[in-house]
Amino acid sequence: MNTNYSVQLDALGDATRRAILARLVQEGPLPVGELAREFPMTRPAISQHLRVLKRANLVTDRAEGARRVYAVNPDALESLRRYFEEFWSEALAAFKRHVETGAKKKR
Repeated sequence: MNTNYSVQLDALGDATRRAILARLVQEGPLPVGELAREFPMTRPAISQHLRVLKRANLVTDRAEGARRVYAVNPDALESLRRYFEEFWSEALAAFKRHVETGAKKKR
């Protein structure tokens, strides 16, 4: 597996990070303070989650005055989508081969 996918999947293994990413997908770019209002944790905790998402290249950030505004990295999401398409295509093909081999043996 591509190391980048591994880092991205690890980042998405946390429910809070998935929720942050989902909110950014739905609402578009948001500053940390606005993101933090929706979660039962401190702003620094949200910032830590955003750092993990940024390290995984799932979000980008930019300065707007004294604020950092975070947005989804669409290229990273597209890359993950292709990874899962390939993964499931291979898994389903292997399952089909297994079922077909088992059916032949029973004849």
